[in-house]
Amino acid sequence: MEEEKIVEEPIEVVEEVKEEKKETKKEKKNKEKELIEALNIKIKELEDKNIRVTAEMINTVRRKEEENSRMMKYASEGLIMEILQVVDNFERALSVTSDNKDIQNYQKGFKMIYDNLINILNKEEVKEIECMGHEFDANLHQAVMTDHVEGKKDNEIIEVLQKGYTYKDKVIRPAMVKVNQ
Repeated sequence: MEEEKIVEEPIEVVEEVKEEKKETKKEKKNKEKELIEALNIKIKELEDKNIRVTAEMINTVRRKEEENSRMMKYASEGLIMEILQVVDNFERALSVTSDNKDIQNYQKGFKMIYDNLINILNKEEVKEIECMGHEFDANLHQAVMTDHVEGKKDNEIIEVLQKGYTYKDKVIRPAMVKVNQ
C-alpha cells in the first residue's frame, strides 16, 4: 500500500504543478493584456499630443506669414506719412493768392511738384478721404469743431481743417473736420 501511495503522490504533484502553470499562464496573459491596454492608451495620448503640436505649429507659421504679408503690404506707411506733411505744406503754399508775377511763377512750380507727389501717392494706393457734404464717420473723420449752419443736416461735415487719407484699405490719417450740430 505504501507503494501505491508513493505513486499517487507524484501524480498529484504533477497535476498541482500543471494547475500552477495554467494559473501562471493566465496571469501572464492578464498582465500582457493590461500592458497592451496601457500602451494603447499611451499611444493614443501621444498621437493626440502630436496632432495638437502639429496644429499649433501650422497656426504659428500661418500667423507669421500673415504678419509678414501685412508688414510688406504697409511697408511704406511711415514714408507716406512724412510725404503727406510735405503735401500739406504745398497745399498751404498753393492757397496763397497774389498779383505778384514772381509769386505766381513760384506757385506754378509748386503746383507741378505737388501734382507729381499726388501721382506718386495715387500709384501707392493713397487716396484722399472725401469729406465735404458727407455725414461724419468716426472711422474716417476726427471732429475737432462743431458749428451750426442753417440748411445743413446734423452731423454733416461743413469744413475740412486737414485732409485725411487711406493707404490701401487702411485709414492712415483721419480727416480733421468741423461738423454741423
